[in-house]
Amino acid sequence: MSTEAQLREEICRIGASLYARGYTVGSAGNISARLDDGFLITPTDACLGHLDPARIAKLDGNGEQVSGDRGSKALQFYRGVYATDAKLRAIVHTHSTHLVALSMTAGIDPENILPPLTPYHVMKVGRIPLIPYRRPGDPTVLDLVRPYVPHVRGVMLTRIGPTFWHDSISNAAYALEEAEETAKLWYVTNGQRLPPLGTAEISELESTFSVKW
Repeated sequence: MSTEAQLREEICRIGASLYARGYTVGSAGNISARLDDGFLITPTDACLGHLDPARIAKLDGNGEQVSGDRGSKALQFYRGVYATDAKLRAIVHTHSTHLVALSMTAGIDPENILPPLTPYHVMKVGRIPLIPYRRPGDPTVLDLVRPYVPHVRGVMLTRIGPTFWHDSISNAAYALEEAEETAKLWYVTNGQRLPPLGTAEISELESTFSVKW
């Protein structure tokens, strides 16, 4: 298991990578990690491209600030997600362009916003439920997200952005990135795309790679 110092460095490294490639802009997005004695989270209104490991907010198990700059308001929501699944160690949230656009597109399936266009989406991402719009920081969003937590790797918050969780910061980010790239493919192939992968093809991926679609 990573030390707190290593997690701080990983938050900064992943944040800079996401920012440099346009997965988030300005001061949008946040990254969180679970500790044995609390949580780490990026500061409120911080730019993910310019994080300082020493200034990452640390909060105790009750969500009270221990050190660092003031933590993002998303922490209370994340505490609820962490409490739903003990295996989760990290959460990454961005305002990725194509996924946000997809959340505002008519006719999207609210139980799964993206069809299985590629094998990597099936293996790395899985189904992505669409969560109805609530203002940023609205505490009621947790009630909408909690039922999905044990069954999916992430959700899409309508008009806001994707939130993905995993057993590490890097793995949560990788899943989110794959989802954004699939959303981009969905748009650029509009009107010309092949049908989604079929049941037999998905079953083959599930059995070969021990994944669940």
